Amino acid sequence: MTTAKTTTTNTTGASTELGSKLAYLTRVLKTPTIARVWDDLAAQARDLNWSHEEYLTAVLERQVADRESAGTTMRIRTAHFPAVKTLEEFNLDHLPSLRRDLLAHLATGTFVAKAENVILLGPPGIGKSHLAIGLGVKATQAGHSVLFDTASNWITRLAGAHQAGHLETELRKIRRYKLIIIDEVGYIPFDHDAANLFFQLIASRYEQGSVMVTSNLPFGRWGEVFGDEIVAAAMIDRLVHHAEVLTLSGDSYRTRARRELLAKDRDK
Repeated sequence: MTTAKTTTTNTTGASTELGSKLAYLTRVLKTPTIARVWDDLAAQARDLNWSHEEYLTAVLERQVADRESAGTTMRIRTAHFPAVKTLEEFNLDHLPSLRRDLLAHLATGTFVAKAENVILLGPPGIGKSHLAIGLGVKATQAGHSVLFDTASNWITRLAGAHQAGHLETELRKIRRYKLIIIDEVGYIPFDHDAANLFFQLIASRYEQGSVMVTSNLPFGRWGEVFGDEIVAAAMIDRLVHHAEVLTLSGDSYRTRARRELLAKDRDK
């Protein structure tokens, strides 16, 4: 009786000491998930007769999964998307001009690792911004840093840096992002200074980082936006050198929604 009680006491003491040691080690290693799950997984391992390697793998998988999830959440937050939209939410049936295989390839994010670009061209309202955000979200999930803004806001940011005398510093800061997304090129024309700033942004990322651009205008009309055919041509040359250009066509979702609403009213 005494021996059994002593054995139980020793086992409990050893378990407590081990738990304290693991709490300390996981704190030093900054692995909070392991600190939270090791005990439950240890019990599961004993019940299922896992090997030491299987138990270690299970613990590490939980830690890595939580860390990747937290990293993705942070990257999405710092990307400054106007709204988080996913490719899974996009209705591909309304955009038959979009190649499914190319979209699936872009969704892997490999173009970001290669510092390649993506250009989405097409009329307003067909979902170019949604696709750009969706691809941006996929890039964050693949571990890439992303920064999103409209073309006019990018110019405002660069103009402020230029006026403050630290444009080069700002461009270096932007280069830290693996992918930048420039939305709505073509909606607002730029003056000469703005066009030059935009060119410097594109040139600073040439073969260094990925750029994704959405525009309602074909390349042949970009000279109208930037007020200079030569600047526009030089910019397009750098953008398309290593790029996938998706020229999209289809009905505006706003026009389509209005048409469907009118049809319902007629059917009543």
